[in-house]
Amino acid sequence: MSRLPLAFRAPLAGCLTLALLAGCAADPKAANAPALRGVPPEYQARPDGERVVPAVNPVYLTERNRRRWVEYAGPEGKDTIVIDPYARVLYHVVEPGKAMRFGIAVGKAGRGFSGAAVVGRKEIYPSWQPTARMVRADPALYGPLAGGLDGGLDNPLGARALYLYRNGRDTYYRIHGTMDPSSIGKATSAGCIRLFNQDIIDMFDEAPLGTRVKVRSLAESLELEGPMHELHTGYVVPEAEVELIAADEAAWAAGQITDPAVLEAQQHAAAVEAARKAGAAN
Repeated sequence: MSRLPLAFRAPLAGCLTLALLAGCAADPKAANAPALRGVPPEYQARPDGERVVPAVNPVYLTERNRRRWVEYAGPEGKDTIVIDPYARVLYHVVEPGKAMRFGIAVGKAGRGFSGAAVVGRKEIYPSWQPTARMVRADPALYGPLAGGLDGGLDNPLGARALYLYRNGRDTYYRIHGTMDPSSIGKATSAGCIRLFNQDIIDMFDEAPLGTRVKVRSLAESLELEGPMHELHTGYVVPEAEVELIAADEAAWAAGQITDPAVLEAQQHAAAVEAARKAGAAN
């Protein structure tokens, strides 16, 4: 991959860092609001039980992020979920050669697993608790939340979660929603595989327990997707997209893109304060 390999690049902002800052709780009036211009029907606001999932900001619905039918060249068969954490896409193969492709955000945990698994557990609005390692690594951010958070749209796991198992044992690898739609398509410092909440809700309904899952290795990603280039915006594109890459470099040189390190520091400071308040409220 051009510049540094994606697996070794410093991540942008963490799932929780961005999410706490974003404050993405649903507006209860959103279900009755007019359709948001520029947003496809599948990404408009939708009622979900007692909650309303907000519409996705069209700024985040890039060509690689929004779901679309694609020809599928991989060897996996019907009803298989294929995750490529390096190209940052997820495929739901519906028949040989045809799949629905989704954009994903990939946390560090999402790059530490590859191979076969199955969906062994499913949860609607799952609760969330930082691991002991996360608390040790960033006590200011995760310490106040060590007791966990109840499920909801302000929870890092979002609206749904699929828990992957191998040989009957939890792999601790998850496919889940997000409270921060701006993270989709990017690398983050925590979490596994995230989709827009609208995407994980539909994936949840279409992936019964026992659904086969394949997580690609870097070598498999390079073979099937080709080398990727990470833009200064945090998104990835194929290296063949030379015009997009050139435009990104020009925007970076002109100072039109915020330095990710500066942005992450600002977001982390705000998230620490938000975590302190959330912890005090629990």
